[in-house]
Amino acid sequence: MKSCLAALGMLLGMTVLPLEARPPNVIFFLVDDLGWSDLGCYGSRFHETPHMDQLAREGVRFDQAYATCHVCSPSRASILTGKYPARLDLTEWLGGRPERPFEALHSAQKQTALPLGEKTLAETLKGHGYATANYGKAHLNRDPRTYGFDEAITGWVRSYYHPFSPQYEKSLPSQEGDYFTDRLTDAVIDFIERKKDQPFFVHLEHFAVHDPIQGRKDLVAKYEAKRRAPSPSAGPTFLLEPNPDGPLPSPEALKALQTNDTLQAHQDQRVWWVKQVQDNAQFAAMLEATDESLGRIRAKLGELGLAENTILIFTGDNGGMSASNQYRGVHHPREVLDRRFASSNLPLRGAKGWNYEGGIRVPLIVHWPGRVKAGSTSQAMVIGTDFYPTLLEMTGHPLLPHQHVDGQSFVPALLGQAHDRGALFWHFPHYSNHGYQSPGGAIRLGDYKLLEYYENETVQLFNLKTDLGEQQDLSGLQPAMVEQLRSRLHAWRREVDAKMPMPKQGS
Repeated sequence: MKSCLAALGMLLGMTVLPLEARPPNVIFFLVDDLGWSDLGCYGSRFHETPHMDQLAREGVRFDQAYATCHVCSPSRASILTGKYPARLDLTEWLGGRPERPFEALHSAQKQTALPLGEKTLAETLKGHGYATANYGKAHLNRDPRTYGFDEAITGWVRSYYHPFSPQYEKSLPSQEGDYFTDRLTDAVIDFIERKKDQPFFVHLEHFAVHDPIQGRKDLVAKYEAKRRAPSPSAGPTFLLEPNPDGPLPSPEALKALQTNDTLQAHQDQRVWWVKQVQDNAQFAAMLEATDESLGRIRAKLGELGLAENTILIFTGDNGGMSASNQYRGVHHPREVLDRRFASSNLPLRGAKGWNYEGGIRVPLIVHWPGRVKAGSTSQAMVIGTDFYPTLLEMTGHPLLPHQHVDGQSFVPALLGQAHDRGALFWHFPHYSNHGYQSPGGAIRLGDYKLLEYYENETVQLFNLKTDLGEQQDLSGLQPAMVEQLRSRLHAWRREVDAKMPMPKQGS
């Protein structure tokens, strides 16, 4: 049989290696705006994610995995380059948030596309004989075929229902009734079928579960019925979060702002609504359609006999959108709110766009057949820069330490061994679409996490082992720990030449 395959390959002008002689395939399944607690295997009781949960039962689930940024483009760049956004100067989503007159700082200098000269993970695997494809939301302001992908079907989604957007009219043809997540999955399956005789790397960057929040119609009704079922309520549906960089509103002022739910009032006091309950039927239906995508891809791998030689990485690009994109008040009908607030990140604080855990902690499941203990859970800390060296080690290829300079392989953690990758860093020298918080940065070292804000140099300190929800600020009680972490954060910013925001004239 092997000689027949080789002969066929020679006739077709290609080398066809028997499966056991090939390096493993890689599928990187990236979900946009996926919250840490959105999956059943991470504790959700409202969302149904059977295929994601099954992947966790067959692979390794990480409880302390992080994105390198609380918004998309910087996070995506780190996955492909192995570098922190601050080192790349790609620190904001592309094309970015316009400055507002009431903001005290100018945004820092930044790149407007993935920098030229970076040797991406895709380019490296392509050099090792992999067929490479990028599908979905690349969002790096360059054609993925210029940084290592053989094929690309990417662009922005204006509607999850046909027509999706002008960008997809030719690259992803659709017809009335088609749902974007399903059609993108069709493209992935087609690529796998065409490239089944050589190693492949599929970078599937689902636009889901990013807004517009539009569930697949056949699934929405199920979750609407589920939402109507009686369930105990542990607290408010929405919570007002203030800007911690300066004097906080009094409890009485916050209570008044709950009623005075206007753009100007909340902008003046710099408070933002954050959703506290998972009950959005449209979002749940979007997530289940994404879960079905994973199931369909895994079924195709099984059908083609590729499942045991395929590494599958499942994760998100940043935290869930429990704080709306742009300011939105909450005194509106449910159908309006369900288009503005996706989910809840509880027990984590905050959301996409914030350096609290809700903005940066993400689900991560790794399936490496025959190598990892099925159903295991890891408490090792890992971050988006680490995927590059980890996947090179998993596929048996040499590391490129000068490229993935900020990444560390977490293969030991996959194998159940001790893994301490040291400090993690974040730097976001901009204002976000998802809150009135100041630009800022953060460091996590061991159990402690320090957040620093750049308008007034305010800090917060939390012990995540005892305070996962970041409610007890220890900065006034542990000044030595504040100084240690702050000094290390500042040293890291100097090392990577992190660009800082500048005060506006007269501020």
